[in-house]
Amino acid sequence: MGVGENQHMKWAIRLRVALFLAQALEYCSCRGRALYHDLNAYRILFDQDGNPRLSSFGLMKNSRDGKSYSTNLAFAPPEYLRTGRVIPESVVYSFGTLLLDLLSGKHIPPSHALDLIRGKNFLMLMDSCLEGQFSNDDGTEIVRLASRCLQYEPRERPNMKSLVTALTPLQKETEVCSYYPSLLYLHIETLLCSVPSHVLMGISHEKTSLKHTMSLTPLGEACSRMDLTAIHEILEEIGYKDDEGTANELSFQMWTDKIQETLNSKKSGDTAFRAKDFGTAIECYTHFIDSETMVSPTVLARRCLCYMMNDMPQEALGDAMQAQVISPEWPAAFYLQAAALFSLGMDNDAKETLKDGTNLEAKNHRN
Repeated sequence: MGVGENQHMKWAIRLRVALFLAQALEYCSCRGRALYHDLNAYRILFDQDGNPRLSSFGLMKNSRDGKSYSTNLAFAPPEYLRTGRVIPESVVYSFGTLLLDLLSGKHIPPSHALDLIRGKNFLMLMDSCLEGQFSNDDGTEIVRLASRCLQYEPRERPNMKSLVTALTPLQKETEVCSYYPSLLYLHIETLLCSVPSHVLMGISHEKTSLKHTMSLTPLGEACSRMDLTAIHEILEEIGYKDDEGTANELSFQMWTDKIQETLNSKKSGDTAFRAKDFGTAIECYTHFIDSETMVSPTVLARRCLCYMMNDMPQEALGDAMQAQVISPEWPAAFYLQAAALFSLGMDNDAKETLKDGTNLEAKNHRN
C-alpha cells in the first residue's frame, strides 16, 4: 500500500479511499449501474490533488446481465464460483476485499482473513506501518465492516448506502464529502477538507488553472458552448469513420438474421437522427445497443446527443462514458461527456473533461 518510494499510505487517506469508493459505488447503484466488474485495488486512481477516483472501466457493456466477470478465484464472490454470475451483492463482497487491502497493505485472501477475525486475531491483519495512527475502535470498526461485506450469503451483506453511513464518522480529516461523476472515471470530490488529500499522501502539488486557453476542435468547441445543433451537424458529417478498428463481438454472426435485424435498427436510427427525430432515434439505437451483437462508439455518441436533445443529461453522460470504455482514445467521447456535465451544472468537471479531450486530440495528432 505504498504511495511512493519509502512512503506508505497513512491511515487517514486509507479511510478516505474507503469512503470515496463506497460513495462512487452507491452513485453507480442509484443510477442503474450496480454491477461493477472485477473491483480491485487497481481500479482506484488518484488525481493530481491526491483525491481517490474510481476507474469507470469496471462498468462494462455487459454489466447489467452479470456476465464478463474475471478475477483471481481466491478473491471471487462465492455466488460467482457457484453460478458464474455476479449480482449487486457481489460488488459489496469485492469492496470487503478492498477494505482488507487498506487494513493490511497486502492482498490477503478473504478466507484467511476471516479465519483471523473469527479467532480474535484480527490485529494480525493490520499493516505494521500504521502503528499509532488509529484507535482500536476505528480499526475494529473497519474489520467489522469488512467481515460483514465478506459474508457467504449475499443477503447478509450490507448495501453501499449503509457502508457510506458507517464510514463517514470515521473521517477525522474531512468535514463534508460529496460526489460527482467525471469523464474517464467517477471522481469523488472533497468539500471543506481540513487536510487536502495531497498533504495526507505526502506528494508535492502545484495548482493549475482551468482558465488557460485551449485549442478546441469544432466538436469540442460546440460541446463547450452546449450548441446541440452544431454537435448534430458535426456528428452527421463525421458518420461512422471513427468506428474503424473497433472490435465487434460475435462477428461470425454477420450473415444471420439476428445481425441483419441489428443493422436495420442502426439504419433506422440513422434515418431518424438525420431527420432530427431524436425520440425515434433513441428507440432504434437502443435496440441496436441492447442486441449486444455489435459495438459502436458512434451509435452511443449519437444516442448521447439524442438524450441531450430530449433533456436527459444523466442518460447522455452514461452513453458518452460507455463510448469511452469501448474507444478510450476517442476525443469525441470526452467532448460529449463535457456537454452532458455542463447540462448537469457540473462546470468544473466539464472543463476538466474538455481539457483531457484536447490533450488526447493533440497526442493523437503527434502520433
